[in-house]
Amino acid sequence: MKKDIHPELKLITVTCACGETFEAYSVRDKIQVEICSQCHPFFTGKKRVVDTAGRVERFRQRAAQGTQYGQKSAPKKKK
Repeated sequence: MKKDIHPELKLITVTCACGETFEAYSVRDKIQVEICSQCHPFFTGKKRVVDTAGRVERFRQRAAQGTQYGQKSAPKKKK
């Protein structure tokens, strides 16, 4: 291996938005994350959906209609 071409690993503190901190090795000085294992729904058992654009609700409506993405639904009858 060539010498002096690899970045130096440092022991740093990773900070989550929930306030949890833990140590890890990185080439960066500081890392801030939005979700960690203490607040992620998979690890906590709390089911919540973070959806700002309404994508999940549109998917649920499409799934309820039985149509696939990109296909047009059956034409609606006029009264």
